[in-house]
Amino acid sequence: MFGDMMGMMGKLKETQAKVEATKERMHSVLIDESSSDGLLKVTITANRTIKEISVDESLLSDKEQLEDYLILTLNKAIEKATAVNEAELAAVAKEGIPNIPGMDGLFK
Repeated sequence: MFGDMMGMMGKLKETQAKVEATKERMHSVLIDESSSDGLLKVTITANRTIKEISVDESLLSDKEQLEDYLILTLNKAIEKATAVNEAELAAVAKEGIPNIPGMDGLFK
């Protein structure tokens, strides 16, 4: 019984290390998003850190329009990055969860 418990604890520690490594790797996964007309482009990491914003000259003359473009495009990029981040972390967590009775549906 204690061997099983020690094995599960070891597996949980191993999974925790994999989760941390995955979080670090997400700093290098880049997500690109553009406005529908391509006038604004954003690059962020899967950890939702903005890396680059490219603004077409034509947007610089209308502050309100530029603000709208930034909000819409950044929100789309953040949604994509969040989905990638959550999927990666869920895959690592699911892979490392020991088979504990009653907990099999927890990460589905």
